Order: sequence, then structure tokens, then C-alpha cells
Amino acid sequence: MSILFDKIHINELSESKKEYYLDSIVVLLKNRKNDSGTRNLYLDIASEYYYLNNLKKSLRSSFKALNLSTQVNDSIRMAKASYFVGDCYENSKKDSAYFYYLKAEKIYYAVNDYDNVARMLFSKARVLFYDGNYIECEIEVSKALQYLKESGNHKLLYSCYTLMGNCLEKSLNYNEALRYHNLALTEIKKMQITDDVNNYNVISIINICNLYDLQGQYSKSIKELQGLVTDDLKKKWPKLYANVLSNLAYSKMRNGDYKNVESMFLESLKIVESIGVESDVLYKKIYIGEYYLTQKDTLKSIENLKEANQLANKIKNFNEVLTSLKLLSKLDKKNRLFYTNKYIKVSDSINVSQKNTHNKYARIEYETSRIEDENKVLTKKNFYILIISFGLILLLVIIFVLRYLEYKNKELQFVKKQQKANEEIYQLLTEQHEKIDVAKESEKARIAKELHDGVMNKIYGVRMNLGFFNSKTDAAIIEKRKVYIYELQNIENEIRTISHDLSRGSFFEGNDFNVLLLSLIENLRDISGTQFKYINEETFDWSTIQNIYKINLYRIIQEAILNINKYANAENCEVRIQLEDHNLLKLIITDDGKGFDIKSKKNGIGLSNMKERANSLKGQFNIESKIGEGTKIEVTFNF
Repeated sequence: MSILFDKIHINELSESKKEYYLDSIVVLLKNRKNDSGTRNLYLDIASEYYYLNNLKKSLRSSFKALNLSTQVNDSIRMAKASYFVGDCYENSKKDSAYFYYLKAEKIYYAVNDYDNVARMLFSKARVLFYDGNYIECEIEVSKALQYLKESGNHKLLYSCYTLMGNCLEKSLNYNEALRYHNLALTEIKKMQITDDVNNYNVISIINICNLYDLQGQYSKSIKELQGLVTDDLKKKWPKLYANVLSNLAYSKMRNGDYKNVESMFLESLKIVESIGVESDVLYKKIYIGEYYLTQKDTLKSIENLKEANQLANKIKNFNEVLTSLKLLSKLDKKNRLFYTNKYIKVSDSINVSQKNTHNKYARIEYETSRIEDENKVLTKKNFYILIISFGLILLLVIIFVLRYLEYKNKELQFVKKQQKANEEIYQLLTEQHEKIDVAKESEKARIAKELHDGVMNKIYGVRMNLGFFNSKTDAAIIEKRKVYIYELQNIENEIRTISHDLSRGSFFEGNDFNVLLLSLIENLRDISGTQFKYINEETFDWSTIQNIYKINLYRIIQEAILNINKYANAENCEVRIQLEDHNLLKLIITDDGKGFDIKSKKNGIGLSNMKERANSLKGQFNIESKIGEGTKIEVTFNF
């Protein structure tokens, strides 16, 4: 491995030669066996490609290392390769980067490498931050800091504190943001002094000065930044120098000190344009546009802000798109409406995008967790699978038995209710049949009396007269005989009338339960001032309805008409029973009484009983009433 990958030699090469050298190593690696040395080489090559900013080749080598590591279940290198893949995707496919960081995090956690778990949490948080999801970013950084409480990894702690400060700044929690940036400075003091560490110090001071600016403390910001503008920083780190210079110019401008501000802005812009860092060019253009706005040079301000807007759209920095549009809508009076509408459109789009982004990362977490759970189930030993299966079967059996016992208990309760209803119906029908028997006896006595006192006496008289006239043959006698024959016809008609009365059926014949209801309502006519009317379908067959429904209907009607007599002061009441859709039995009771306010009046015992009877059979009970407009009760049963 040391022969193929000579780190010292690589560092001495130019960028073009370095890439050619790495390409040649990749070609040679294709024929090597899958061992730890080969996997390490792919990871080293991926890292070198990454620092050459050749993300495509870095990604290819990272995936190769990941596939080889997966084949032999090399957890450490699987995690590192996933981490590298995430880095390659971070600026282009944030959701993919998040997925691979998450994958690496879980592997590192499984092997108890908590420093790298924290590193992956930080990387996830960085993705969330640059996608505008600051709340979730703060959560991930907090998790990372939990793992780093006892860690001596000061650089990672510095990065976490800095990112947390930036999150809190975006959430407008400036005091807490300042605290975390000061914690980052504390970590710098614990590091060994190098150029990189000095750069960390400059970055932290810039962050703190941004907070001073946001709080209007421009003098503090100017004092801190002035000490950083040095020739040494300009020579070694021109990009960082440009940022310090532009931030100092911005603080001075906001503080009302315009001396040298324009030249400072233009110098910082020239530096970042020469380096080719478009995101920094964007911020400088916006600062310059704001500066010309303070100088009331509208044309130059609009020119720079338009360029900033175009660049922001190009690199898809939508926050700065909004900033530039907002400023342009204030400056460019001619196109104010255009910029305002565009600002609203982009703002709405960002809101939707951020909402979708939040859901997207939550889905990634969920899907990753789900896949892991599925893999764990597949890799469990048969013994544990059998135990779980047995436990599930036992649980199902217990649930089944409990459900069965519950069902049997409900069935028993229903049978008891049915039996009780049958007894009540039987008692009511027995009482009704006694009334019917009494009525029949009375009817028989009437008919006997009619036959004895009317028909029999008439027949006897006619028979005697005809016997007397049979011996006479004169014309007068013949005429009288005709009269008595006519009388016999009258007697025949009377007997036929009595026969029709018998065959027509009495009030109580027919459907017993229907008679029971009719009798209940008819009996009220003599004791109530309300005219009750009972209506039902003639073709309705009560024998098809279970007794438990009939007895509850009977009791509901009984309770309703009792309430009408007591309280309604109604002139008319209609009781209607109808069958709908073959299995829907509907009872409607309406009256034209004085009614009542349902909302203000609490349900009495009578109404509660009616509702409870309906609910006990899973029926529906509804009551409508208004003062002065009567009352309507509707009960519906499905059977």
C-alpha cells in the first residue's frame, strides 16, 4: 500500500499531476483483492480527490470503498465510506448527504465510537442549517454536544459551538448565540497554536461582530474587527481578509461613519471575485448596494442589487434573493410592483420548501430506522424468533379467548333482555286478550239478544200468520200473504246484516302488537284533552320484529304520550310507525303543544329513559322542540 500511495510524493505534485497520479492508482486497484489495504487505499484516494474539489471522482471512490466494506461487513470502513459519500453530496444533494451521515452515525454508535457519532450529528446539523431548518439543526448539535461532554476533541467542539451560535442567531436568540460563540473561543484557547487555529479565532470574532451589528452595537463590532485587518491575514488568507474588511465596512456604514467605506467594500469584492467564491461575491454586492442606498446613489445601488439578485438565483441562495428583492422594491420605483410580487412569490416558495424539507429529513430518519429494524429481524437467531412467535400466538389466543368471553357475555345479556322483553310482551298481550275475551262475550250477548228479541219474535209472528192464511184463498188473503212473505225477506236481510257484523271482525282481531299499540293510544281519548292519532303501514308485519324492539317501542311511546299529557298542553298528537329499506324501523311522535328550549332545559327522567332504551339497541334518538312550536321525537332502529 505504501508503494502505491506515497502521501509525501502526492503533496509535492501540482493539482493536475496529483489527479493523474490518483487516477493511475484507481486503475491498479481494480485487480487487487478485497482486503483492508485495498479498502483503505480507496478511502485515501477519495479524500485526496475531495481536497482537489473533484467531487465526482471522490464520490466514485467512496462508493467503491463502501461496497467492498459491505461485502465483508467491515463496520469501521463502512462508516467512514458513508461519511465520505455524505461529504461529496453535501452541496449538491442534501437529502442524500443526510442519509449517508445518518447511516455512518448508526454504525459508529454500534461500535461505540462516540466522537465520530458526534461528528456525524454535527454533519447532519450542518446540512439542516444550510437547508434553513434551524430548529432541527439545533437539536442535532445538542445531541452532538452531549456525546462530546467528556471529549478532548476541541476542534469538533469548536465547530459544534459555532454552528449552535449560528442557529440561535437565525432564531433571533442573540444572547444565547453570543454565549455559544464565546464558548467556541474558549475551545480555541485549548488548541495548539497553528494557522488553522488563528483562522478559527478570526471566524469566531466575525460571528460575534455579526451579533453586535444585529443588536445595533456597531462600535463594539468596529473595535473588534479593526484589530483583524492585517497584511499577514491578507497575504495568507485573502478570502478571510476580504470578509473581515467587508464586515468592518458594513459596521462603519451602519454606525454612520462613511470614511473609506466604499474603497473597503470594493477591495473586498475584488479579492473574492479573483478567488471565484460566488457566495462571498453575492454578500459583497448586497453590502455595496446598501452602501450606495445610504449615499442616495440610486442608480449604482440598483445596479449592484440586480447583479446580487441574479447571482443569488444562480447559486440558489434564496434568503439573499429575498434580501435583494426587498431592497430593489424600495429603490426601483418604476418596477416596484414587479419586485414586490416576485418577493412574495419567492417567500411563499421558501416557506413551502422549508416545510417539505422538514418532512423530507424526518422521512429519511424514519425510513432508515425502518430498514434497520427489518434487517435486525432478518438477522435474529431462530430461537428468539420462536420465542417471539410463541409469545404472539399466546397473546392472540388470550385476546381471542377474552373477546369470545366478552361476546358470550354480551350474547347472554342480550338473551336476558330478550327474555325479559318476551315476558313483558306476553303479560301485555295476556292483559289485552282478557280485554278481547270480555269484549267478545259482550258481543255474543248482544248478538244473542238481537236474535232472541228481534229475529226470533218476528219469525214466530210470521209463521203464525202464514199458518192462519194458508186455509184461505180469497184475493185479500193472498195480498196479506205477500206482505208476510216480504216481511220474511226483511228478516233474511236482518240475519244477513248480523252475519256480516260477525264476519267483519272486531276491533281486536288481527295483529296483536298493533292492537296493543292502538289500544294504548285509544284509551287516552277518554282521559286526555289531546286528540291522539295512530298511523302505521297496513302491510307491516310485526311478527318479523323481535320482542326486545317491540317492548322498547311500546315503552318509549307510553313515556312520550305521558309527557305530552303532563306538560305539552297539545291539541293534537300523531304517532307514526314506518318501515324503511326493509330493515329500518322508524317511530315519529309529533305534537302541537307549547314545546320547550332543548338547550336550556335539562333532560328529565322520562327523556333519559327513552334515550337509554334507544341506545341499548344501538338505535338513534333525536328530539326537536321550540317554544310555541311543539315537539318532535324520532327514534330509529336497525334490525
